[in-house]
Amino acid sequence: MLPPGEPKWRRRAADRPKEIIAAALEVFSEHGFTRARLDDIARAAGVSKGALYLYFETKQDLFKAVVQDAIEPRLLKIRTGAGTEIPFDEAARLGVGVLVSAIQSNPRIGGVLKLIVAESRNLPELALIWHQTVITPLLSLISDIIRRGQRSGEVRSGDPELFAMGLLGPLVLGLLWRETFEPIGADPLPLETLASQHLDTVLKGMKA
Repeated sequence: MLPPGEPKWRRRAADRPKEIIAAALEVFSEHGFTRARLDDIARAAGVSKGALYLYFETKQDLFKAVVQDAIEPRLLKIRTGAGTEIPFDEAARLGVGVLVSAIQSNPRIGGVLKLIVAESRNLPELALIWHQTVITPLLSLISDIIRRGQRSGEVRSGDPELFAMGLLGPLVLGLLWRETFEPIGADPLPLETLASQHLDTVLKGMKA
């Protein structure tokens, strides 16, 4: 509830960037980056195109905001939970669990990954945004957890970044499966079960 005397438009203005980002996620995942129109995003967000430009100068800026909004809170949650001195197995399961929950709760994020795969050859700046915003910080975070496990003697020697890629691989498969094959009638992939079974297997192989 607004404090007494607080004008409604002030709260509304503060909400607008989030509303624009949510609308952009819908439009990007539905139409791809090239065919997504700022007019459509503005209409979906309930703002004028001019108002949209007050917050985002270009379509690339808006796309970067969409990616950041989807991933950064999850990275913070992993960093906060796994940053404590908990056993490596627990930290790895926490990290993967946060990402699975994010995918399950935000069906549109798979459309953004599919967009990257489909359009990055012609629009490398999109791949760069995804790499800088998602891949690099996520691999760095998971690799740090693995290095900590190696220092404590819980994890065998090996390249931490390659171990991290092995841990996260099924999540990429799950996203692409859901976006590419389920729409043509393939059985839904039980992502949570896949991730759990994969973790049971790969963590045994990583143990010292």
